[in-house]
Amino acid sequence: MRLIIAPDSFKGSLSASQAAAAMAAGALQADPDAEVIKLPLADGGEGTVDALVSATGGTFVTQRVCGPLGEEVDATYGLSGDGQTAFVEMAAAAGSGLVPPEKRDPLLTTTYGVGELMLAAAGRGARTIVVGVGGSATNDGGAGTAQALGVRLLDSRGRDIPRGGGALERLETLDLSGLRFPKDRVKVLVACDVDNPLVGPAGASCVYGPQKGATPDMVEKLERALGGYAQVIHRNLGKDVSGIPGGGAAGGLAAGLAAFLDAEMKPGIELILDLAGFDALAGDADLVLTGEGRIDAQTLRGKTVMGVTRRASALGVTVVALAGCIGAGAEDLYASGLAAMLSVIDCPMTEADAMRNAPDLLRRTARAVAAVFRAGHVDSLSLQGRG
Repeated sequence: MRLIIAPDSFKGSLSASQAAAAMAAGALQADPDAEVIKLPLADGGEGTVDALVSATGGTFVTQRVCGPLGEEVDATYGLSGDGQTAFVEMAAAAGSGLVPPEKRDPLLTTTYGVGELMLAAAGRGARTIVVGVGGSATNDGGAGTAQALGVRLLDSRGRDIPRGGGALERLETLDLSGLRFPKDRVKVLVACDVDNPLVGPAGASCVYGPQKGATPDMVEKLERALGGYAQVIHRNLGKDVSGIPGGGAAGGLAAGLAAFLDAEMKPGIELILDLAGFDALAGDADLVLTGEGRIDAQTLRGKTVMGVTRRASALGVTVVALAGCIGAGAEDLYASGLAAMLSVIDCPMTEADAMRNAPDLLRRTARAVAAVFRAGHVDSLSLQGRG
């Protein structure tokens, strides 16, 4: 049996690599002679750099950069094995994990460090930079990143505005004469797992601002600031970034990268599957085992399990998904070719117990799936939620 193990992280308990290891251990218990290929994945958010470095035989590089509140932090990015592609997770320099809950304020937080990471990667010879845009603590529309790259954001008196999403209310014009990023040599791809625009009811401020510490008054202020920012970009650069699908990702960083660097938006999981060579690896597999912490209606909007299911089923390969929790709407995955989905919770337990015992739960469930599949009875799996 040839088996591809391709999970996302089980957030709060296991990284994608740890999940893949647990699932592989279970499969090998069921069939010690199986050929098992571990392919930890991500969809543009947490774990993107780890997944792509692992898939391409690459290396990690640590850089001292500006953190979301202006303090220095050590941030890590990845380089592919051939050195041609860099992988940057914006959360490494501007993520919510870098800001204590009591200090979260999207009026002040900045993506400046993301720009510093991108300059460092370009300086090491990368020809393509993939930016994963999940987990941000910011709502500055990528203005901080632009400032790090040499773009000047000026107020009505020609003075540089401060960093942070709130300062964008003062923005009047842009000066790109000092842009230091080699956009003629380096292509920028944004690995995005949401389709929210920059502004509006479904935009960055209204949907994600509260998660970053914004009060209702702050949300209104941030919405006005990003709206004015989009108008200045349109006026100065001739680009309308206000409604780009995915432009609102990471507090509008995606829109900023599109405006200043001509970045191209890509569904995160599709981009990562391509870079990882998924189709070539899975084409002659007997079974693909994927999974993540929760499978529900949101999974269908470009999450890892959905992406893997589409790709594998198009290749004619059976796909089974494991999850800690299966929620409403998950059954719609069957229309995309999923053979089965199983919760790894096999007896009554608390969420804390489930997270603590996640490796063993995953191992046991993967073992059961592989054993049944090996016996030739995949259709007899207990298919949770199948209509």
